[in-house]
Amino acid sequence: MKPSIPKGTRDFSPVEMARRNYIFNTIRSVFQNYGFKQIETPSMENLSTLMGKYGEEGDKLLFKILNSGDWAHDLQDDELLARNSIKLTNRISEKGLRYDLTVPFARYVVQHRDEVTFPFKRFQIQPVWRADRPQKGRYREFFQCDADIVGSDSLIYETEIIEMIDQAFQRFGFPVIIKINNRKILAGIAEFIGAADKIIDITVAIDKMDKIGLDNVSKELLERGLNGGQINKLKPILMLEGNNQQKLETLRTVLAESEIALKGIDEMEEILRYIANSDIKNELEIDLTLARGLNYYTGTILEVKAVGVEMGSISGGGRYDNLTGIFGLPGVSGVGFSFGADRIYDVLTMLDKFPAETATGTKIIFLAFDQRGITYSLPLVRRIRREGIAAEIYPEPAKMKKQMTYANANNIPFVAIVGDDEMAQNKAMLKNMLTGEQSLLNIDEIVSQIK
Repeated sequence: MKPSIPKGTRDFSPVEMARRNYIFNTIRSVFQNYGFKQIETPSMENLSTLMGKYGEEGDKLLFKILNSGDWAHDLQDDELLARNSIKLTNRISEKGLRYDLTVPFARYVVQHRDEVTFPFKRFQIQPVWRADRPQKGRYREFFQCDADIVGSDSLIYETEIIEMIDQAFQRFGFPVIIKINNRKILAGIAEFIGAADKIIDITVAIDKMDKIGLDNVSKELLERGLNGGQINKLKPILMLEGNNQQKLETLRTVLAESEIALKGIDEMEEILRYIANSDIKNELEIDLTLARGLNYYTGTILEVKAVGVEMGSISGGGRYDNLTGIFGLPGVSGVGFSFGADRIYDVLTMLDKFPAETATGTKIIFLAFDQRGITYSLPLVRRIRREGIAAEIYPEPAKMKKQMTYANANNIPFVAIVGDDEMAQNKAMLKNMLTGEQSLLNIDEIVSQIK
């Protein structure tokens, strides 16, 4: 039987890994540039850490790990026959694979509170697992690239996150729109239309505006219990025109009676003031339809869309007030965001924006006609490696066509050919595989040519 991998997982070829590492290294360097420190948490957590943190649906998507050893030893026949999978799981499984990096981070902060200095700026680039139904663009195992600051209410950190997003996409070489909103403004809008108790229903529905349009959002709001009058009051606010400052001025007038909305508007204006004297190149746009599904956001919310590409959000996050409260450390405010590495990979592929050097590792390969040539080449290869240049030697004197095919298949840009004439002059014939140019050079000249 042909071997296979579980559905919703992937193998990555050397070329794909080189490209993924380019993405991770770019993101890592931006995080570090802003003073974020890297941590890692275990792939598995205690189920007591994970359960109940993602809602009922999230709990169903946790991969659970069987207890090691004879896990069925203490089970009674009636327990097995009852077929109660939840009860049974609790008896035979104490650990699960992490579902995201946020809950493990909250656990980390609480567990290590005596070692952590607030504000604590951390980033994590690690895989997570979800027992989801695999489909295009949705996997059971995928990487998250998260950065969070906990232990400060300062809106300087929201500003820095916007700058980091801008920095990263400038380096990736394609434009994005950074959309910004505030959950306090959304709460004020719900108050204004007389549906304060429906804030969750409203945010869940309007978060789909991009995908399903205003008419379908209105239909969903009706199904969620809002009346026609409330929806009509909501529509003009969601479709606000003008620049960021004009939108905020309009909101300040319309929502003048809502204390919570005015606080959200003040926060937004403060962030815009900080950003005004930065050198961000990408567009920052206030978007009142931006709600972000997760309901633990309490202030600023952010989402990033690639310009001119059909693709969902490629980065997002926001401010939350009580992430660590779930583990008994209340009142620690934080703000964080995540880069969607898989979606960034897809956009870079669509736009053909991967740097050419990500496709190759080896810079030069030595090819010889006979065993004497291989022996002659070995010290030269070692010398080149000592210069920090990735180098290979073809391990046997096969036909030159076969050796050249290997070099081409591996996108190696330089080939050094060694025959009797080259050895007699203590040189090698260096061929540039892109231009086809050839030169007879000594080892120092080869090194400087490649560098």
